[in-house]
Amino acid sequence: MALTLVTGGSGHLGRDVVDRLVRDGRRVRVFARSPRTRSDVEWAAGDLATGAGLHEALRDVDTVINAATDSPIARRGGVHPIDFFRSPSAVDVGGTQRLLSLCAESGVQHFLHVSIVGLDQATLPYARVKLAGERLVRASALSWSVVRAMPFYYLLDKLLSRLAWLPVWPVPTALFNPVDTSDVADHVLTCAFDGQRGVRAEIGGPEALDLVAFARQYQTARKLHRKILAIGLSEAKAQGMGLVVSEGARGVLRWADWLQRNDPDMRNAA
Repeated sequence: MALTLVTGGSGHLGRDVVDRLVRDGRRVRVFARSPRTRSDVEWAAGDLATGAGLHEALRDVDTVINAATDSPIARRGGVHPIDFFRSPSAVDVGGTQRLLSLCAESGVQHFLHVSIVGLDQATLPYARVKLAGERLVRASALSWSVVRAMPFYYLLDKLLSRLAWLPVWPVPTALFNPVDTSDVADHVLTCAFDGQRGVRAEIGGPEALDLVAFARQYQTARKLHRKILAIGLSEAKAQGMGLVVSEGARGVLRWADWLQRNDPDMRNAA
């Protein structure tokens, strides 16, 4: 049976991708720095930033789904001043280059790279790093696919939760359509195994709303009462921040429904 390697398989999107591969009866190997305990997949310990363990992880692999990334904003759930000046590139650029090279040596038949919608106009350092990694994939001689996705609901939840202590929330009014990782995972699997290659349809959430509307739904779901100070942005500034509306595929899970499913009070009660 063909073997699929998932990098970033222990992350939010990666876990959903792995779950669907297992559900579909596919043989799965997960490349991670800290292997987990689930026994329905193979684990390969290593680090994409250094290349440790990567050669062994690619043994007998037919398809690679590269969902690995290093976003300090996502990791900490908030924006720090340093994020406007630099972002680490060891995983998204160096690691992608190393992975592509070893995939070619190992005879990998399909390399699917998960990227981000709107990178061509985005100006934040992390976006520039992601774009550099994506360009490496597009220039590769491998048989490749690129799937761009909108920012994930879990990240929006983290960012808004960090505003909870403020009496007034400064929130941009720009339109965008974040998406759940479960919908992105479904789209990624379709693109991985439908035989097509190249730049695939990007995917976003089902609702294109301004961030103020998303923040109000968040407050309603979390029973918060805070004043929202709407901040207008030019189109160029919104695009620079990654606040865009995707074209192509749309997920099905709405933000309000995601908030209900991920209510911390319900999780604690369970």
